Amino acid sequence: MTGPQRPIRQRVVLAERRGARMVRTRVEVAEQTEIGAAMIGGLIRAQFGLAVRVGLVVVAVLGALPMLFALGAPGEMVVFGIRLPWLLLAVASTPFLYAAGRVYLRLADRNDHDFTELAED
Repeated sequence: MTGPQRPIRQRVVLAERRGARMVRTRVEVAEQTEIGAAMIGGLIRAQFGLAVRVGLVVVAVLGALPMLFALGAPGEMVVFGIRLPWLLLAVASTPFLYAAGRVYLRLADRNDHDFTELAED
């Protein structure tokens, strides 16, 4: 006769590690704990830095036009009966500003997506 048999040991997992972490991160962001506030602060800093960089590029490109026109020759050129400075400011600047806006939106969406992945992982 053998003694009483012990039951086979089973490992009990209360929660999946990945899921528990995801819920905890969402709660920290939603409740504005120190970690959640730091994460949101990082997103705000990233979005602000992006806005400043895109803004500086736009100001540099459009700000260089008056310097170009002050050189003399480009400022006096006539294309299609319109002086070149007016043509560049009226026609060429609009697609440039549109492109800068599209680039900013794409990069801002990427920042938001990265933040969402960070909060969910």
